[in-house]
Amino acid sequence: MENMIAITGAQIRAARALIRWAATDLANATGLGLSTIRRAEAEDGVPSITNANLNAVRLALEAAGIEFIPANGGGVGVRFKESVAQSTIKGDVDQ
Repeated sequence: MENMIAITGAQIRAARALIRWAATDLANATGLGLSTIRRAEAEDGVPSITNANLNAVRLALEAAGIEFIPANGGGVGVRFKESVAQSTIKGDVDQ
């Protein structure tokens, strides 16, 4: 996992908002303390938490349907994974 691009605090906040999780939900999903989650989210850049904790956050959010987007000219970001996005679109069509 060393070659994995680190995610930022801003991406963590955005991902959590996208899936409508409270910080306590992310703490529970990762097994980390709420203070660790808050500390990671307080920074816009790469959080000053351990790599193991940052990877736990990434894996929990990815398991919940988030895809992290690396910097590609427009900056880093987050979005739903393809399968989640498709089910969301299908649900919107029925309205």
